[in-house]
Amino acid sequence: MRADARRNYERLLTEARTAFTERGTDASLEEIARRAGVGIGTLYRHFPHRTALMSAIFEDEVEALLARSRELLAAPQPCVALLEWLRAIVTHASTYRGLSRALMAAHSDDGSAMSRCSMPMLAAGSELLDRAQQAGAVRAGVDIADLMQLTNAIALAVEQSPDDPELADRLLTLTLQGLRARPSEPGPPPLRDAPEAGGAA
Repeated sequence: MRADARRNYERLLTEARTAFTERGTDASLEEIARRAGVGIGTLYRHFPHRTALMSAIFEDEVEALLARSRELLAAPQPCVALLEWLRAIVTHASTYRGLSRALMAAHSDDGSAMSRCSMPMLAAGSELLDRAQQAGAVRAGVDIADLMQLTNAIALAVEQSPDDPELADRLLTLTLQGLRARPSEPGPPPLRDAPEAGGAA
């Protein structure tokens, strides 16, 4: 990429990230281009559609979630590790209004630009889920794709209820209670007992 094209690309990403944070992923592409100092045609040359722009923005942030999942693979409590990672996903998705909907759609469309973000997340989540299942904390038969869809649905619910800061904790706790290996076994620990996302495992 030529130096001027690279500058345009980076300016577009910067302005898009700001716009998506402030107004959600439905923010005007024309306004993003204007604030970046380029025409809408330049934006479309770099990002042929809105989803491609979203994917480019979120790839760096998804890498941080993937790095955290690798750290959590060494955590002493597999169920707490899975819980912490799901909580981090909800926090991340809630940063950009509309992101959870896009990620949910990507699960059913392997050709979507957002699949570049969702597919590595599925693989990372599968490792954490397998570890929790092997430890007997989560029942067999739970599918990571279903769990990720449910997590994104929780993020969407949180997005729609900004005045209820405890909603994510309650919904994730209910979710993990449903994953217990057998009804006679104790369920996963309450979310409030888990370490904060990004903290020590």
